[in-house]
Amino acid sequence: MAPTEEVPVIVNVSLATSEADYDTTITFLEKPFRIVRIGTDGDVDRAEEIINEWTDEASVFAITGARDARTTGILSGDEKAALRRLESATGEAVTTNGYRLRDVLQEWTVRMVSAEKAGIFLNARTVVLGGSNHRRTARVLKEYTDNIRFADAILTYGLPSMLDFEGLDRFVGVSKWVLDKVPDPIAAPVTAPGRRFNQSMLKKAVSDSDVLVATYDELMMFDLQELAGKTLITSSVSEDRLEELHVRGVDLVLDDTPQPFDAVTINSAVLEGLMLAATGAEEARLTDDDLLDMITSAELQPRQLYPGGYKRRSRFAFVIHPLSQEYLRNVEPLNTISKVAPQILMDGVEKAVAYAPAFKYSHVTGIVSPTGDEAEGWLISVGGTPKQLLAHDPEFTYSRLLQAADMAKKLGAQIMGLGAFTKVVGDAGVTVAKRAPLPITTGNSYSASGALWALHDAIARLGLAEVDEQGRLRGKSMVVGATGAIGSVCARLLAMATDELWMVSPEAAKLLALKADIESQNPRAKIFVAATPDEALPDMDAIVTATSGAGKRVLDIMQVKPGAVITDVARPLDLSAEDVAKRPDVLVVESGEIKLPGEHIHLGDIGLPPAVAYACLAETIVLALEGRYETFTIGRNIEWPKVKEIYKLGLKHGMELATISGVRGVFTDEDIAAVRELAIARREELANA
Repeated sequence: MAPTEEVPVIVNVSLATSEADYDTTITFLEKPFRIVRIGTDGDVDRAEEIINEWTDEASVFAITGARDARTTGILSGDEKAALRRLESATGEAVTTNGYRLRDVLQEWTVRMVSAEKAGIFLNARTVVLGGSNHRRTARVLKEYTDNIRFADAILTYGLPSMLDFEGLDRFVGVSKWVLDKVPDPIAAPVTAPGRRFNQSMLKKAVSDSDVLVATYDELMMFDLQELAGKTLITSSVSEDRLEELHVRGVDLVLDDTPQPFDAVTINSAVLEGLMLAATGAEEARLTDDDLLDMITSAELQPRQLYPGGYKRRSRFAFVIHPLSQEYLRNVEPLNTISKVAPQILMDGVEKAVAYAPAFKYSHVTGIVSPTGDEAEGWLISVGGTPKQLLAHDPEFTYSRLLQAADMAKKLGAQIMGLGAFTKVVGDAGVTVAKRAPLPITTGNSYSASGALWALHDAIARLGLAEVDEQGRLRGKSMVVGATGAIGSVCARLLAMATDELWMVSPEAAKLLALKADIESQNPRAKIFVAATPDEALPDMDAIVTATSGAGKRVLDIMQVKPGAVITDVARPLDLSAEDVAKRPDVLVVESGEIKLPGEHIHLGDIGLPPAVAYACLAETIVLALEGRYETFTIGRNIEWPKVKEIYKLGLKHGMELATISGVRGVFTDEDIAAVRELAIARREELANA
């Protein structure tokens, strides 16, 4: 009997399970088609019989399922040989395996998602199960990440090795020789123990990955522990399969096979068979242009599916370093050595550690935005203290930061922040941003915002300075280090939020230029400039120190007004614990630290309370949560629009001003009340003198 002319029939003969069989009629490109799927549970002989049974009725044969059958253990032997045997059995009938369309769809999926979600694949740690089956996907992903590994050696022969592209090519050549020379009944029992033994290696690789490329059946060897939080690139995901992936913790499923029919889930071979039947063409005559034309005509789209609801998981890195010899004592064996070693030896250790390679200090987890977006990251430490970083030329620090950037890239980070003195040395991140393999930010925009956030909160809690209904300080403020990156932005903010502003810096020309610029934008600002703070210091209600003076004397705290609030944003701090202790009637706040969003945050010990981060680190995290994998703040001139933007983004993602703290830790209400009481008493004493 000739093929049915009114309703063409596409017969999908699959070597995979028969549990997914169907026989249905659908409409494609405004024409009716009958689709029949018949699974044989790995039985190649039965598949040949089915082809013979349907030869007269089928318009197109779609031959599939060999790899899935091999993965699930119901097919023994070489899946490619099985497919060739079945394709040969179809004789002169129009036949497809869907590979040509699959290649187009796989590449399209990656490029479309990358365009819509910029940076999603940037440096992503990617594991591909079955490199030959997903080679097109892997090739496109390689444009975005070098962190791609193939599991073919483990899955095929149990060899204890994850492969890169070069290794995969060698493996495919050797594997073909083995399959040609060694009968499968002999090879399979020999390699099976190795496959089982090295499953742990594969599971760890999957667990450590960000993106997984696999068929659905290949995934069933993994559970929640390995699949949680992953982005999966796969094909033909039904509702039942999507729910199972949800149970196994997958965040995002990218289904590269469009599903235009409500009644049935199809594979790429069936979709290509529909295209062949619709045009009446043989597979060899169906060009890529034909495929693209039908894809657009049918309005087909790869699918982005969120099994547990929308979320984005981003990755960041942040560079830290010891701020003094005291910090070196937090690491063994240096702590033990320091207890018995003379100071001269510790000075030598400090110099030696500066040459140490960068290392991963901690893995940051548990950061969850109210939007549902999540971020994980790594704190990477370089060894130099501020003293040592300043003792070398900038290239010394650049080389260590670029080493840290290479490490961050391999870890999968999509953006890296610079902390403390690493963002001060040289050109403040500009050179590092040009040379690094991923975007860089210094965090100075959020540091400036956090400093004023903390200052405002401290003034309000102390309750000694007059503040109007708009939050404007009815008094005098000062920025020491006003021409610096953070200091200049603090000055711009305070010029709008206080009656009178004093800007202090030894860089006279920069100071005058900054004054003129602020006054041009804010004509009502009342601004004074000085090379040193000494003369005006006793009249100040609020002071910001931002000099990065590395231990140099910044101001005489004994001259500060009782009840004044000082926010020290410098790292290392401009004011020592000894200086602060001299004035218990002055509230000294160590900048504006940020409380990170999330209930179970692991950050590592950075000298702050749990889940609290320095504002520069918080900027890196905010950008990651927002999916802004870009160089945001670098150089010594901070852009005022970016300060406002990062503040708003921080609020969006649940960032809060942490409980303000000083050199002795968090300020309690009782601590602030004590400062207030002493300040009032001292003011009365001075008034009566």
